[in-house]
Amino acid sequence: MMTVHEVSKLAGVSIRTLQYYDTIGLLHPAGYTDSGYRLYDDTDLKRLQQILLFRELEFPLKEIRRIMENPDFDQAKALSQQIDLLTLRRKHLDDLLKLARQLQRKGENNMDFKAFDTSKIDEYTQKAKASWGDTAEYKEYEKKHGKRSSSDSKKAAEGLMAIISGFAPLREKHPSDAAVQAQVKKLQDFISENYYSCTKETLSGLGKMYAAGGDFTKNIDAAAGDGAASFINEAIQIYTK
Repeated sequence: MMTVHEVSKLAGVSIRTLQYYDTIGLLHPAGYTDSGYRLYDDTDLKRLQQILLFRELEFPLKEIRRIMENPDFDQAKALSQQIDLLTLRRKHLDDLLKLARQLQRKGENNMDFKAFDTSKIDEYTQKAKASWGDTAEYKEYEKKHGKRSSSDSKKAAEGLMAIISGFAPLREKHPSDAAVQAQVKKLQDFISENYYSCTKETLSGLGKMYAAGGDFTKNIDAAAGDGAASFINEAIQIYTK
C-alpha cells in the first residue's frame, strides 16, 4: 500500500488532484491510515495509469469516469486504442516540429499548413468513443435506434443524406452565408430529432469527422459533390463558434 504522498511523487500528480479524483468518484483509495490519510494498492495505481492516459488524450474527467465505469469496458482494448491515438499525436507533433525547423531555415515563406491538420486524430477519437459505447450521444442513439423498424432506420438515413445533398446548390456561397448556416441548423435539428442530442460541441466534432478523409468524406462528397465534406465542415465550424 502507498500513501497519497508517495503516489503523488510516483505519478507526478498533485495530492489535491488525487483528492479531487476521490471526491468525484473517479479513483477511490483502497483504504485509509488510522490518521485518515488515503492508501492506494496496485489496482488503484493501474486505474490511475489508465486515467492519466485518458487525460493525456484530453478526455474530460466526467467522460473518463463514464467510460471506466461501463460494465463492458475492456481495459486491453482501451489501451490498444490509446496507443493508436498517442501514435497519431506523436506523428502530428513530429510534423509540427519538422515544419517549425523548415520555417527556421527558410523563413516565413513556407505556406504549408498541413502539419496543423488534426482531422485523423479527431476521427479516430470519435470512433473510439463510439466503440466504448459510453457517450451520452451513443446511448441516446442506441435507445432511439432500438425502437425503430428497418424501414424507419432507412427513412432516417435517407432524410439525413437529403439534408447533406441540400448543401450542393449552396456551394457557390461562402460557408458563413445565411442560407448555408440555415442548412447547418437544419442538419443539427435533424440529428437531434432522429439520432441524439446534437449540441454545438457534438456538431463540431461531426463536422471534423465529415472532412477527415474516411468513409464519411466519400459518402458526403458522393451526395453533394467533390469537396462538399470540407465545405460542410467549414460551415459547421463557423456555426458552432
